[in-house]
Amino acid sequence: MEPVAPITGLPYRLRCTLTFGDIYGQILIWMLVIFASLAAGLALMGASKPIFALVGVGLILVLSLPFLLFAFTTTLLNHSAFEPDATTKGTL
Repeated sequence: MEPVAPITGLPYRLRCTLTFGDIYGQILIWMLVIFASLAAGLALMGASKPIFALVGVGLILVLSLPFLLFAFTTTLLNHSAFEPDATTKGTL
């Protein structure tokens, strides 16, 4: 059984136009955040405060991950669409 669109009764397809270029900037920014937090952690390790270094790196990673996931999810949803299937349009 084919899925049909609820309003038109026509079969539909999920079309995704997401490309790597759409998320490339998000990946670069998150990598910059990771490297900055690791650099800060190494600086605190050298200052004989290893607990602050571990807590700082962990806190930055844990707080930045939801923003990264939100950005990926919204980008994916913005590039997804349900479109009527052109191949079966004349058969119904």
